[in-house]
Amino acid sequence: MGKKRVKEPCRKTDFVRTLLIDNFDSYTYNIYRELSVVNGEQPNLGSHIIDQLTKSSRGGSVDKLEFTLPSKSFLDSPRIDTASLSSGHLRKLSFSSVQISFRSRLPKKLQINAAGSTFGNNFRVTTFGESHGGGVGCIIDGCPPRIPLSESDMQFDLDRRRPGQSRITTPRKETDTCKISSGVSEGQTTGTPIHVFVPNTDQRGFDYNEMSVAYRPSHADATYDMKYGVRSVQGGGRSSARETIGRVAAGAVAKKILKLYAGTEILAYVSQVHKVVLPQGVVNHDSLSLDQIESNIVRCPDPEYAEKMIAAIDAVRVKGDSVGGVVTCIVRNAPRGLGSPVFDKLEAELAKAAMSLPATKGFEFGSGFAGTFLSGSEHNDEFYTDEHGRIRTRTNRSGGIQGGISNGEIINMRIAFKPTSTIGRKQHTVTRDKKEIELIARGRHDPCVVPRAVPMVEAVVALVLMDQLMAQYSQSFLFPINPDLQEPLTMPRLEAANASV
Repeated sequence: MGKKRVKEPCRKTDFVRTLLIDNFDSYTYNIYRELSVVNGEQPNLGSHIIDQLTKSSRGGSVDKLEFTLPSKSFLDSPRIDTASLSSGHLRKLSFSSVQISFRSRLPKKLQINAAGSTFGNNFRVTTFGESHGGGVGCIIDGCPPRIPLSESDMQFDLDRRRPGQSRITTPRKETDTCKISSGVSEGQTTGTPIHVFVPNTDQRGFDYNEMSVAYRPSHADATYDMKYGVRSVQGGGRSSARETIGRVAAGAVAKKILKLYAGTEILAYVSQVHKVVLPQGVVNHDSLSLDQIESNIVRCPDPEYAEKMIAAIDAVRVKGDSVGGVVTCIVRNAPRGLGSPVFDKLEAELAKAAMSLPATKGFEFGSGFAGTFLSGSEHNDEFYTDEHGRIRTRTNRSGGIQGGISNGEIINMRIAFKPTSTIGRKQHTVTRDKKEIELIARGRHDPCVVPRAVPMVEAVVALVLMDQLMAQYSQSFLFPINPDLQEPLTMPRLEAANASV
């Protein structure tokens, strides 16, 4: 049995206002009668207002709501004379227990971020350009002001990255001379976006005629077509390693600031080429220098293993083939406290940056996969207090990062690079119209990418640390620190601004 129906009208209340939507059915009739009894007055009646409300809200806020009224009064109800009802009128019908919402279901504008060309939150870098276009470069946004900066600060690392520097790199001849066109005035950064441009001068687009219709195996040709339905054929477009020029230029700026603020040093070197593996412990990370790394064309700090690596590259180069390898990167004097818990852990940010480089296939830091063979008692880094009263670890299997946050020890990581995809040997593939063919790729390409990948790895690591340093400063050092647990960041000294980085 349902509730007993109210037959006698209640006393009319002043605060009750009711809008009833007429759907032309018996249910509306019943609701109308009940509301008349409960409220002590007949409700205002409109029809088909829901459809109009939905249509109007899709375009944003509702300024005016159009709706129709029944041609005849419903049980002699008072009719609304106007054919439109403003949002202000509807708001007057709202009361404590019933609210009419005007929030739109969709935003006024659909915002789409640029697809994968910008990195960082505080120190933001956007790269642009293609391998065989007019040039490549970057825009650095968020760089602190009053930092001494010139093209020479970037050119050193760009020269380490450029093609044609030795017989084991691509023979393409580019000077990769950079030009700063904004964001620097009288030798100092202004705090505004820094624009860096490097022209392409040795393009040979005709080398890619066959590849305009045939996909190179393991290259980005096919997936770019799958995603965009169109691609830049010459040189691979944005998938070319020439895109990394912008990263290396921006990374040089980040490295300089990190060195000025905290004495942070970032050094990378080749630790493996194909089957030639530099044994662990051969390189002393405490004393490793840039001069040791740059002492040979393969950028391995050990002369004996460097010769073996060069021979391994030469062996495949003359056959038109390629090999891969591993780049090891260390960070000395990294500020403590960089990184955030959960999703923004420092090692996660480093992995993302490193794996965004062309040809990367693996990333590990600290003990990496080898740590899975140890027990907890074997793997844990025990703490102690050094002669300066600082908390340190006796071992560094954590790789300088614990809980996603830097602990002040040397950060170390290893990045695996696959063999270069474009090789001068016959391979089976398909064309854009799905015909199976054989392809011998042309063009000028590295037989092994790792010697030139060294400055690329250093650059992206620097970009991560710079971004995290700015985040750490704004979150944890904006106000007085806890001196018992936190270390202050060293402020830059202007007299040291021109120090070598």
